[in-house]
Amino acid sequence: MNDSHSYAETAEQHIPALRRTRIEPKRLVRVLPDEQAFQGWRTEHGGTIDAFASGDYAKGDSIVLDFGIHCVGYLTVRIGAAVGPADAPVRLKLIFGEMPCEIGEDFDSYDGSLSRAWLQEEIVNLDTVPGTYTLPRRYTFRYLRIVVLEPSRKFRITFPDIYVTHVTSGDPGRVEPLPESLPADLREMDRIAVKTLEDCMQTVFEDGPKRDRRLWLGDLRLQALASCRTFGSHSLVKRCLYLFAGLRLEGGKVPACVYEKPEPHPDDIYLYDYALFFAAALHDYYRETGDGQTLAELYPVACDQIRIGLERLDERGIVQDDETWYCFTDWRDELNKQASAQAVLIYCMKRALALARALNRNDDCNWLETEIERASKAALAELWRADAGFFVSGAEEQVSWASQIWMALAGVLDPVETTALMDRLFERPPGVGMTTPYMHHHLIEALFECGRRERAIAEMRRYWGGMMADGADTFWELYDPADKLSSPYGSNLVNSYCHAWSCTPAYFIRTYLI
Repeated sequence: MNDSHSYAETAEQHIPALRRTRIEPKRLVRVLPDEQAFQGWRTEHGGTIDAFASGDYAKGDSIVLDFGIHCVGYLTVRIGAAVGPADAPVRLKLIFGEMPCEIGEDFDSYDGSLSRAWLQEEIVNLDTVPGTYTLPRRYTFRYLRIVVLEPSRKFRITFPDIYVTHVTSGDPGRVEPLPESLPADLREMDRIAVKTLEDCMQTVFEDGPKRDRRLWLGDLRLQALASCRTFGSHSLVKRCLYLFAGLRLEGGKVPACVYEKPEPHPDDIYLYDYALFFAAALHDYYRETGDGQTLAELYPVACDQIRIGLERLDERGIVQDDETWYCFTDWRDELNKQASAQAVLIYCMKRALALARALNRNDDCNWLETEIERASKAALAELWRADAGFFVSGAEEQVSWASQIWMALAGVLDPVETTALMDRLFERPPGVGMTTPYMHHHLIEALFECGRRERAIAEMRRYWGGMMADGADTFWELYDPADKLSSPYGSNLVNSYCHAWSCTPAYFIRTYLI
């Protein structure tokens, strides 16, 4: 098998069934401005669901329901009439929010760089009253504001029943409970991480069920690691790998992300590091499953990404840098990506080498060993500054957390020097820091791999524990403790508050701590 059509056919054979669970609201809340609360908004108890269900509502009434848990699914509303006969349709405004800020702030003020259509706001007209309506769109939320816009003057409306049909392809029954001996905060961190992963597990591993609702390769790699320790959804990982293999761009490049609907197709975004991670994701899948058939079928695609990646090396053997968005690494405008890209290339070549050895591809083993040595020597010769004890990146020789972390993961220095490098990061922290859980994942991984277990746990508690303290019931796309309104899109309203790449505390806890 080596053609895109065959890969895509295999992917379609592994579409999972979705599990459906009815979730009802738990209480009424008021959403109030509060400068001391996360992002300036807090909730307080506003009444019982029984009171809501027995009440009746007129034009201008506004109610906020708290479902008590993060939901991904389809809203059903049963609506009735009170006082007089229903002689006209009912018009409602529905605002869905993962966080209180989405309920409290006015969407009309949104001026972010992403489409306003990502904001979950609907105006619906319900023609037959009484009646039961299920909205066709899938929503992602914990809070729901209902605004009564236009009932008739002759009657008031009631809501005798309202619920969401939560959907996921993850089976919580397959997740092993953690031992009671583990500290309570880490068990809670694991619970939230597992819930984050569950809500992103649809018919692909979505990066965020609210936004972007698509399959990104960088997220897939981390979701697959967490899944192997929790839901064990190897078939879903396999489906995603075959989708990327079957939807390559011109020249055989694996795209950064793909869409499922209206039919599977690639985005036009190519990212240097994400494409290389195809080899790493395949390596992790094979290590967990021993699935030799999938390895043999997808290995050529993985090798192609390495060959394409090597074409970007200059005469020194260093990844050519430029001002375009050629490499992701982290959401940080000032971050130079050159050193990180170099390290990701080495990291992924080492994993491709392990695959070549598993398949007894001796010629490929020799080729990869040569290229790993060339790229590693170039990194030491051109990017390592022994006097400072850090790797530099770009023409201005920037020192960043990301560059050091990725060089540590790539094993460019020997193990003793790598541990010293990671210690140095905390003794003399670079000014260019980290923004996303994605980059923090790699920090934690590097700390565990070099034996700094207690430091890794402390950083998990500082970062993911910070999200918990700020009210997370699923973990977020980004979290900057120094700027809690931070957004790469110009508005925190469009941030994803359940995001794939933030689910990996479950992986670390279940791999290194039990």
